[in-house]
Amino acid sequence: MGQAYSCITCFPSSSLSKDPRHLQRQHNIPDLEMNDSGSPTFLPLSPCATPTTTTTATSTPNSVARIPANLLNHTLDQPTQWLQLSPEISYNQNYSPLEMALSRQHRGSGFDVPGAVHSVTTPRLDKEMQTDAKLVIIMVGLPARGKSYIVKKLRRYLNWLQYETKVFNVGNLRRECESEHEQSAKFFDPDNAELKGIRDKLALDVLENLIKWLKDGGRVAIHDATNSTIERRALLLKRLRQEPQIRVLLLESLCTDERILERNFRLKLLGPDYRNRPAAEALADFKSRVANYEKAYQPIGDWEEERDIQYCKLINVGKKVIACNISGYLSGQCVFYLMNFNLAERQIFLTRHGQSTDNVTGHIGGDADLSPSGKKYAEALSKFIKEQRVQFALDLVHEQHEREEIWKSKGLEPLEKTDGARTPEELMKAKAEAVCNSQFIVWTSMLKRAMSTAAYFDPDEYDIKHIRFLNEINASICEGMTYEEISNVYPDEYNMRKQNKLFYRYPGIGGESYMDVIHRTQSMIIELERMSQSCLIITHRVVMRILLGYLTDMSQKEMPHMDVPMHTVFEVRPKPYGNEILKWRYIEHLDKFVQDH
Repeated sequence: MGQAYSCITCFPSSSLSKDPRHLQRQHNIPDLEMNDSGSPTFLPLSPCATPTTTTTATSTPNSVARIPANLLNHTLDQPTQWLQLSPEISYNQNYSPLEMALSRQHRGSGFDVPGAVHSVTTPRLDKEMQTDAKLVIIMVGLPARGKSYIVKKLRRYLNWLQYETKVFNVGNLRRECESEHEQSAKFFDPDNAELKGIRDKLALDVLENLIKWLKDGGRVAIHDATNSTIERRALLLKRLRQEPQIRVLLLESLCTDERILERNFRLKLLGPDYRNRPAAEALADFKSRVANYEKAYQPIGDWEEERDIQYCKLINVGKKVIACNISGYLSGQCVFYLMNFNLAERQIFLTRHGQSTDNVTGHIGGDADLSPSGKKYAEALSKFIKEQRVQFALDLVHEQHEREEIWKSKGLEPLEKTDGARTPEELMKAKAEAVCNSQFIVWTSMLKRAMSTAAYFDPDEYDIKHIRFLNEINASICEGMTYEEISNVYPDEYNMRKQNKLFYRYPGIGGESYMDVIHRTQSMIIELERMSQSCLIITHRVVMRILLGYLTDMSQKEMPHMDVPMHTVFEVRPKPYGNEILKWRYIEHLDKFVQDH
């Protein structure tokens, strides 16, 4: 069997037309282009489609491509210039080249939603995967531009959607080798060919580990490094072109905000490279390292666009986003998410509704109202949230003061500058008042027990919204039953749910699984990341587990079994290094909330 070449497209004689664009539209061929003479050209398959190598079909004045009469009799032992098969398609004697080729083009959409989409397979293309079933994200950007912050959030989001995602950090491998090479700013000198070769080898070694992980079952891998030159990016892309089932997205983080940059520089002083060095010396060395990168830095732009490489630029951590040539479902999901987050310090409270009458009897689902105990919790909750808003403002001021004292003790200038008219203490007090007086949002589900739990929040003070996406999981035929009744009436269903709680779907009209609830709450996660205001979410056990699973970076095995007791409040505080989690229990006989440690 001869070596196959590029993606092909061919048409039955009945579909021939003098209009080449008609053929392209009729057969939905994304990779078909027309050259200056009107003949079709076929772009090669690669993770980043490049138009530099094409195969041109033979053309005549009366047709786009003349199809031989014995088309269906051709085999791979009788190759033609106009018919070429992609290397990953193995020829099956039961199907003609025409059928194989058309089948290949139809299987490249890559639309895959875990738990919601099932792709039908056929014997025709055994073990073939869609062309964007795997995704590699190559980070690009100077040090201290927020790359690691971005990739951690992106990894958490994709894992929450059940696309197994892992970050491969080149810096970690470099630090493992630091006994062999000096890790000061000199190591990053772009004019030192020997050290540049070492850095490139480290990047390629990490890439090989990344590819192996994807082949072992991973879905999205993130290459976390500066990758700051066209030469470096070309080196990585050349290797990835050998993996036809991997799509590539370049993700560049730029920062022009001097205040954010200075803060990021100082955060690096607490990292592994500078942990045991004097602060002033470490800061000077790090800025020298950045200067070395800046000498050779080549931002993403014309070179990538000329080769149709998909990329996304984030400026000032999402304040401005530029996306180019984005294709594939996974890439689109990433870009949409990246457009919707910010660095605002805020509180996110989550709680189940107050105890309902069905909770007292152990029945699931339904739309019962609150029990007397639940009403008492609702009243206490509104008071507690008001108290915590004030405490949060005071905590922010205290943390800022502590940070400034740390910089001062290390011989560094303060980050927070005074405006000349007010002292630092007056500025901190003004900030605390602004936080206390800022808008606070309350979300509840549309079920009575959740809306009643928000009844004591003043609508003039709080922005209250009832949202159907936050409703409890629909148990369909099991609604209104106890778990004991389910085990007796539907023992098989009860056992299947215990074995795979994440993907199990309740039978009957409207029945849902945890995965279904993840997909319907996806817009809630995006909105949480987008908004800068603090909020309280009053919802139900399954939805609580799913939202907390995202916010606490919990694995898919742990999330469906997370303990979320009744009358308990979880407080999440987003930070540059991750989320801080606080937990509060309501003690009914004391009518107060107590923090768990």
